[in-house]
Amino acid sequence: MIIQKGLIVTVTRIAAAIVATVVWAMAAQAQAVAHRSDAPSAASFIAEVHRAFTIEGKPIPPEIFRDFGDGDLADSGSIWVTVDIKAATGSNLYFDEIKQNGRWVSQKKKSTKGDIEEETGYSYYGTTENGLLVVLASYSGGGSGDFAMLHILDIATGRALDLEGKTYERINLTNVRSIALGDRWDGEVRIAKSAVRIITTRKGPADDSGKRETLTIDARRP
Repeated sequence: MIIQKGLIVTVTRIAAAIVATVVWAMAAQAQAVAHRSDAPSAASFIAEVHRAFTIEGKPIPPEIFRDFGDGDLADSGSIWVTVDIKAATGSNLYFDEIKQNGRWVSQKKKSTKGDIEEETGYSYYGTTENGLLVVLASYSGGGSGDFAMLHILDIATGRALDLEGKTYERINLTNVRSIALGDRWDGEVRIAKSAVRIITTRKGPADDSGKRETLTIDARRP
């Protein structure tokens, strides 16, 4: 059998091209898998929030509690009840500087006229036995009042579509219950299994009795 030299060269080139294409495809697939494994999963985000109330090491913006109703004393209940904290953290909506002093995290916002400065802050206490998060927050609208609110929160993932129609995961923080503690409240918050114990040592600005009162809240999903 006689095989022409040119035909052998052509076949060799085709085979080399096929091998190169396969190798490139395998490398691209491996890179994509590696990229996906490097990206934090929704479960890891939720675990971080339970552990430290942060997203990728950044504190969750305190001003979300203002929007949960702490800054709206005119209405009897919360209107905004769920926020995507992954989107909120580091966003333009909550761009005000975040300061941390021990476990206390706070943000200040000036009014458009610059004459009033509101402040929202919180302290994260941890997770109950049944997986709810406990946060003590405070809001001051610029006057002498500093209103404390205890929040019991739930966290879950939620699938959605972005502006391009691509699926992505939301990390949704939902305000399950709020307990108003009052103006310039002082005291302690403790978690006992699936209950939250609130120990009040000062009810308000006129209370100098030093009397301790205890209230136990059953932290449960509705």
